[in-house]
Amino acid sequence: MQTFPPATQAFSQRTRDALTSTGQAAADSVASADEPDTRSPARFLRWMLRQQLDLVLASAFVGGLWFLPSAVNPWLLGRAIDEGVSKGSVVATLPWAGLMMLSITIGVVGGTLMHTSAVTGFLVMMYRTMKLVLRKGTQLGHVATRRTPSGEMLSIAGGDAETFGMVFEVVGRAIAALAAFIFVAILVLGESTKLGLVTLIAAPLLVGAASPLLKPLQRAQASERSRSSELTGMATDIVAGLRILRGIGGEQTFGDNYATQSQRVRRAGVRAGTWQASVDALSVLLSGLLLVVLTWLGTREMLAGQLSIGQLVSFFGYAIFMVWPISTFFEFVQKWVQGLVAARKTIAVMAQQPPWQDPAEAQPLPADAVITDEQTGFVAHPGRMTVVVSAVPDDSAALADRIGRYLPSQTDPVPLSIDEGLKGKAAKKARAEREAERAALVAADEKRASEHWGVSFGDVDLSQVRLDELRSRVLVADTGAQVFAGSLQQLVDPHGRATRQQAERALRTANAEDVYDALPGGWQGVLDERGRGLSGGQRQRLVLARALLADPEVLVLVEPTSAVDAHTEARIAERLAQHRRGHTTIVATVSPLLLHHADDVVLLVEGRATVRGSHAQLLTSSADYRAVVARGMEDEASQEGGTR
Repeated sequence: MQTFPPATQAFSQRTRDALTSTGQAAADSVASADEPDTRSPARFLRWMLRQQLDLVLASAFVGGLWFLPSAVNPWLLGRAIDEGVSKGSVVATLPWAGLMMLSITIGVVGGTLMHTSAVTGFLVMMYRTMKLVLRKGTQLGHVATRRTPSGEMLSIAGGDAETFGMVFEVVGRAIAALAAFIFVAILVLGESTKLGLVTLIAAPLLVGAASPLLKPLQRAQASERSRSSELTGMATDIVAGLRILRGIGGEQTFGDNYATQSQRVRRAGVRAGTWQASVDALSVLLSGLLLVVLTWLGTREMLAGQLSIGQLVSFFGYAIFMVWPISTFFEFVQKWVQGLVAARKTIAVMAQQPPWQDPAEAQPLPADAVITDEQTGFVAHPGRMTVVVSAVPDDSAALADRIGRYLPSQTDPVPLSIDEGLKGKAAKKARAEREAERAALVAADEKRASEHWGVSFGDVDLSQVRLDELRSRVLVADTGAQVFAGSLQQLVDPHGRATRQQAERALRTANAEDVYDALPGGWQGVLDERGRGLSGGQRQRLVLARALLADPEVLVLVEPTSAVDAHTEARIAERLAQHRRGHTTIVATVSPLLLHHADDVVLLVEGRATVRGSHAQLLTSSADYRAVVARGMEDEASQEGGTR
């Protein structure tokens, strides 16, 4: 039986490659079995349930044991009355009483096991969703933020994962309730054909009577889900830019915007809760109606001499019991509708595919090769530290992206939600337009990824190289690099491959020893998510240490010292040159301190490499270079003055 934590190999190229060695058909079969069915929300929910079918069946079985006393005891009580109590025989009554006690004991054990299996399945379903989101995010990489708003991923891994867990929990109980309902209906048919038929026919009619309420309930829940996702995205953006907001005094404005959106979520939640309460009220009303009808019919049959007193008591028990499975059916419908709302958003993310395709005839990435960018004319020689200088930081950052084979990051993702005021054909049209926008973005990404890339290592264009090989040998570290919660050791050496001496050397090169000294526990000291407890300079230096410890063949750094003071930057510049000596290193910066230690300096003007030489040579020979670098020298002078 699959227990916690859930295992999944979805979206894993490595697994597919390993399986392909034993046969392409087997690889495709395993991959497709482990990857979610994204053709529709209902198919996705069924796929999720199939992944833990053993737990579903176990939950249904022990749920059936839990229902057993309430289902069978009315029949046992009726037999005890007819064969023992009505005849004044204690001896005839005791066996039936013993059987009732046995069924209650079984029900207690079944209830305990059902709760255990329900919680287990809930957690497995929830964490399976989280792992799928994590693996999909890893598969898409930087493309994820181009395709999906940041709040969507968090909403799926948070609220939607919990919704799927609740779907699992109610599915097991609903199966058990259906089995118990059919069992009791058979008992009723055995006592009275008329009452049995009423029971069998009434239940689906009662559940179907709630269908007019399900559509508005689904719309209200979708509205709440959409607004909640927007609120999550807003919170993510605020946390990510908190330092900047404090610097420009924008905290109040963004705080007010967050409060406004929070109230929109509250109102949507109240509206969804109103519809859900209507369904609950209808469930109680219709279940009570069935109870009254069965009781009335049973009483009439007893008065007509067709039922005994014991059988009438049994019918009272059956009528009361029927409220329970019917309420469970209503709950199942509600949770399934919630699951469909969550699944619609989830499959929009899970169906995304990375634009990269392995070349038909892949070429190995040449070692120690000259790196050439056709768009700018930039050239980096192997084993040397080349610094790119540009008056427009976006130009040098775009060059770094191209060398790492990353798509441009300027594209905004297409929202998954539509205007809540749209209904019917207008809503369908809006969804179709969003789908068309998303398809156009995907097509543009795939077109760019499949074309000649324009950056070559030696005579091999990057479009001819497998992406996993490129990622393992070329590392781009920019100002947006993430800092995750965990220990200092996990941050600097996330793969756990380095020795202590290597990690300490990288930390020293980045001049980050003060972070080590300040953290209680040293290497095992705990850092908050995004490094919230660190200053901007400390965070930047730890990111640099992590990049250095990875020791890639080609290291591309974008503004690695922009948040540190001049004295710290001078030490980093000197140590960086020593640390990377003999390795290809490309740095995008205008810092004179880093330029002083560069082997080669390339100036970009209007997106083209215009001059090349040493820092000293270009200061003498290029007015454009002096104009760009002079600003950096003035900034350093002001930093030094402030430090002193």
